[in-house]
Amino acid sequence: MKNLIRKSLLACGVALLLTGCGGTEAELEQEPQSLEERQDALLSTCGEPEATELLEVAEHACYHAEYGPFEAVTAAALGTYPFVDVSTPHTAYNITLPASGYGYGGAVNFIPEESGEYAFLLSRHRGLRIFNGNTEVARECRLQVPEETCGSLRTTIVADLEANVEYRLEFKAIFPRNSQFTLLVEEAGHHHEE
Repeated sequence: MKNLIRKSLLACGVALLLTGCGGTEAELEQEPQSLEERQDALLSTCGEPEATELLEVAEHACYHAEYGPFEAVTAAALGTYPFVDVSTPHTAYNITLPASGYGYGGAVNFIPEESGEYAFLLSRHRGLRIFNGNTEVARECRLQVPEETCGSLRTTIVADLEANVEYRLEFKAIFPRNSQFTLLVEEAGHHHEE
């Protein structure tokens, strides 16, 4: 009888310990998984008046995210030269990332027509790095696009870019659902009319 009680208590203790360890699947998916994602999480939130202006840009970009024009592209594998160009204004690029050893990753090129701030609008939350050659370009801020502003876009990242310079946009994803997404690039200070 004593052995049965001890075994029952031991089993209950082990069950409680196992239940208390670890997080839910949703919590695990939200934890930053890589250095790039941790850097994204540290990127400052856009303040006023820039946030209001970016919401207007997101409203305009939402039209293109939902109605086009669309262009499907497959990003070049990381470490290779990307020949895919995403410079056409007011175009929703449906990007597919190739598989890599750790998940998915790829790059595309962007060449701005004018110098200034550009908003990179994504249908996912994380994973954009911008390079000029081998030098990473500082991203100024991030804005989470509210659902009521646009259900198709999730994040806007702002960077100051120079005209006629070829920039490499790099994306990474761990989960397959983030390996396909939409990208729109709009001038952040450009006023749009429908």
